Amino acid sequence: MELMVLLNALVTRLLFVLHSLIGVWRVTAVKKEPKYWLLALLNLLLCLETGLTLKFKQGRGYKWFSPAIFLYLICIVPSLWLLEIHHGTQYCGNEPGAVQVNVSNQDFNQSRDSSHGSEGTDHHIIQTAKVFVNQLSTICETVWTLALHQTFLLLLVVGRWLLPIGVEITRDQLSQLLLMFVGTAADILEFASETLDIEDVRKNYALINAILAVWTWSMLQFPLDLAVQHIGCKSSAPARRIPSLLLCRYSAELWNIGVSLFIQDGPFFIVRSILMGHFRIFNQMLVFFTAKNILVVTLQLYRLAVITLDFRATVLQKSRKGEVCCCPCEPYEARAHATGHQENEMKEFVAFPPKEESQAPSENH
Repeated sequence: MELMVLLNALVTRLLFVLHSLIGVWRVTAVKKEPKYWLLALLNLLLCLETGLTLKFKQGRGYKWFSPAIFLYLICIVPSLWLLEIHHGTQYCGNEPGAVQVNVSNQDFNQSRDSSHGSEGTDHHIIQTAKVFVNQLSTICETVWTLALHQTFLLLLVVGRWLLPIGVEITRDQLSQLLLMFVGTAADILEFASETLDIEDVRKNYALINAILAVWTWSMLQFPLDLAVQHIGCKSSAPARRIPSLLLCRYSAELWNIGVSLFIQDGPFFIVRSILMGHFRIFNQMLVFFTAKNILVVTLQLYRLAVITLDFRATVLQKSRKGEVCCCPCEPYEARAHATGHQENEMKEFVAFPPKEESQAPSENH
């Protein structure tokens, strides 16, 4: 079992490094400047994290946070920024990518026939690899950038699935987290592709930077596992502050609401509202997804109100009954200790009644 854990940890991080190197290679090919290969040095952080994880955690993950996913974001996001900002990615007229791919396929077949008839197997493999790389280089830049976006988000979900989990998260929680990530990745991909493909947006570099900043901000939710885990309150005093009890009981739900309002749907709604209100950009899909963001934000606020009212009613009911308001996230021993303390006090009160009541019958006698 430990061998499989180490293998999954190494293979997943190797996929991250390979995808990051493909992004750096594409930036270097587009910019035509070798200095952009320096971006590959960011993968040293991922290599360092791999060594530390294998040494101290035996390849397993951490609680609430995935350093491998976070460092993978650091490695690949700069390349995607440069590809989106580059002026060559703005247009791809008359779909030259498809024509060039067909020509490259013909060249590929001719090279295969010539190498097969005249030279050995090794030379044939080298020629095949060269033709394949040339074929990839002739694909339209917008197709390359969109493909990197798509594989990036897919690799985030698949990589989180392959990464070994720690003892703090269960398989059931991991499955819930992966389902959330699939929907989140689809929304983020739609936001980036739908807004950056608008011609008026491509003419405004400040607007491109703002959209990419919001896109980067939305990616920060992937390294965190708070959406399916409770914080877990420490057993201290029976009387606890109301905000702490609320956070203890609904930590996962409050995190999901906060992500939707401040990291994903809220910022997406603001960007789309600015595009329609200030820049007068309107299209059918932009209006539809703006309405969808409004609906999601409204439902999240409604969910927050329901949680608050339900918790308030529970606290008032317990206070009227005189019960100790313990957090349901606390261990059973803590709640049992608090309840047992009340029972002991009740037993002492019954066993030793007040002195006035015990002395009264003797005086009357």
